[in-house]
Amino acid sequence: MRIVTRITDRLESHWINPAYSGWLLGAMGIFFFLAATNSMAGWLYVMSGVVFALMAIAAFLSRQSLKGLSVTRRPIQPISAGDPLTIELLIQNSTRQRKSLIQSEDRIPSVLGSSVQRVIELINPNQSYYWVYQHSDTRRGIYRWHEVQLRSAAPLGLFWCRKTVQVNAIALIYPTVFPLQRCPLIDQLGQQNSMQLQSQRAKAATEGMTRSLRPYRWGDPMRMIHWRSSARYGELRVRELETFTTGQEIVIAIDSAANWEPEAFEEAVSAAASLYFYGDRQRLTIRLWTAGTGLIQGQQPVLERLAEIQANEETKVQSLPETTIVWLTQNPNSLNTLPNGSRWLLWGGKTTGSTNAGIVVEKARSLQAQLQDTL
Repeated sequence: MRIVTRITDRLESHWINPAYSGWLLGAMGIFFFLAATNSMAGWLYVMSGVVFALMAIAAFLSRQSLKGLSVTRRPIQPISAGDPLTIELLIQNSTRQRKSLIQSEDRIPSVLGSSVQRVIELINPNQSYYWVYQHSDTRRGIYRWHEVQLRSAAPLGLFWCRKTVQVNAIALIYPTVFPLQRCPLIDQLGQQNSMQLQSQRAKAATEGMTRSLRPYRWGDPMRMIHWRSSARYGELRVRELETFTTGQEIVIAIDSAANWEPEAFEEAVSAAASLYFYGDRQRLTIRLWTAGTGLIQGQQPVLERLAEIQANEETKVQSLPETTIVWLTQNPNSLNTLPNGSRWLLWGGKTTGSTNAGIVVEKARSLQAQLQDTL
């Protein structure tokens, strides 16, 4: 059966493949020819000749029906897991003939589901067909595919012909980012770092470490206003102090080199994204760490990394950074190796007397609610 499938697939993609009606009509033509040979009846020769001529015309027109068709794809907008993925294709007819009854198929990856098909009734000369569809079964990841197949048996339906067009596509499906209103896990670390930073800035202010003056922005502290310069320029001017980085950084770290339960790992990735964006909204210096890439920063790089990350990945960075860490893991033994002042989230286990505070994630409650719990 597989051999027959391979043969028909190769015939259809490289030449033509008879449809069921084509096989039936061809058998009738052979029958008429054999009957004419036995009976020497001229009208049977005519019938067989008409049948074979009709099949030749159908085969030629079937191949011609796909010539002059091109496919372009518009960029796919990134989405979050669970949201529908919108895919847009433009099928253009650059010939002077109408193209009708064309079956188009977008060969999406099997992990996203089965390929999507659409029957196009008509594309007028030098016109285009705009094909938009949505795919709802979306899971976190970065997906790439390259083929759109155009298939037709027009106009007589006797022979199938297929044309494969290379149209690259990339779909980024980011993890779910929870809209956290509060997160004590990050807030406590931010307060500790803020106290260190304020003490450093106070020291810098007493030592005259003002770097420059700039216009006042909403939210700037009143104590940083330089009143003499403000009176001179007629607008509020704020001092910019030398930046000190010691003790200001928070690292969201995922134990991605370990084995995870699939459901727990997906929750951990969503938690990492939510914690990162919450800290970023709080104007904290926050970065992401994974065993495969080390430290990265920035909304787009973090989202792309979290979209493609998988459990039990190859370890390229052995050691954790020596700074404040929020550790996401399924291994309770790893909690004792964290630097002092760190925090953790633990899935599927019990703590082993860690000196740092953290959250044991419960399956019965939503992850979003637990991230907003008081430690």
